[in-house]
Amino acid sequence: MADVLSQSEIDALLSALSAGELTPDEVPKEEEKQKVKPYDFRSPQKFSKDHIRTLELIHDNYARIISNYLTAQMRTNVKVKIESVQQITYEEFIHSVPNPTILTVFRMPPLSGSVLFETNPQFVFEIIDVLLGGKGGGKHRLREFTDIDKNIIKVVNSGLISNLRLAWEDVLEVQTEIEGLETNPALNQTLAPNEPVALITFSVELGRGSTFLNICIPYLSIEKVLDKLVVQYWFQENDEDIVKESREKLRERLNIVSMELSAVLGTATITVDEFLNLNIGDVITLNEKTSSPVKLMVDGKPYYYGKPGTLGKNMGIQILDIIDKDVENYG
Repeated sequence: MADVLSQSEIDALLSALSAGELTPDEVPKEEEKQKVKPYDFRSPQKFSKDHIRTLELIHDNYARIISNYLTAQMRTNVKVKIESVQQITYEEFIHSVPNPTILTVFRMPPLSGSVLFETNPQFVFEIIDVLLGGKGGGKHRLREFTDIDKNIIKVVNSGLISNLRLAWEDVLEVQTEIEGLETNPALNQTLAPNEPVALITFSVELGRGSTFLNICIPYLSIEKVLDKLVVQYWFQENDEDIVKESREKLRERLNIVSMELSAVLGTATITVDEFLNLNIGDVITLNEKTSSPVKLMVDGKPYYYGKPGTLGKNMGIQILDIIDKDVENYG
């Protein structure tokens, strides 16, 4: 920012110009500072910051989902964490993955085109080792994948990919369909080399080792739904139908929750000797009157007062009042 001249400095400058002591060319000018940002037209930035942020939120949830999935499948603790979401070209992605690797090609309608799910050899061999009875530790020699390796990891990857539906359901209802499996990334020619893609990288902690997973989503696949990849879209308050539907679903899910309901007719205190001498037909006097209301317990906590009776051939309790938790005794 240029310095601000005082009134006396302005007057002195005008006087010097009038007297010829200073020419207009010699008047100091404000330095023009222009920030120039390089732009590569060969790899245009088509994903905005909002798009990248939304993809990060979606797949952060996905990381937690597949952590539970892999833990259940492996019978051992597996931690999956999202590391980065970035835009690169398809050529850069292909050159960044090892050869051989397991590259699962799948579709995710209504997204168009194919999406890539890459599991590197370290992850594959550890998973196979655990599933076949090993501990999953140690270093694995890099080798070509056998048909047995491919069939085992295809089943695991099918489960991992199907969980994308849960991660995307807040944004879009998607389906997953596996198209094929490649071990040499250079042979996969589904996209042009300069095609921009969103690369989502996950770190996986399995046993003592750490490895990585990658999901490659082409811009062409996601172009039609870019308007939904904005966080504000999730929180639109003007769609009352969606809010109403969400409340109905929540109410339906709560209605199926089972809870234990019990009634306490009263209590009594007896000695150990009296307890040992109890026989069939003995009567224990409770500390409540027959006319007193009984307490209804929900999961062991008192919530209602009721009156015992019969309902047809069955015994029942008529609810009289809700217990006020702020009042200890019922008057």
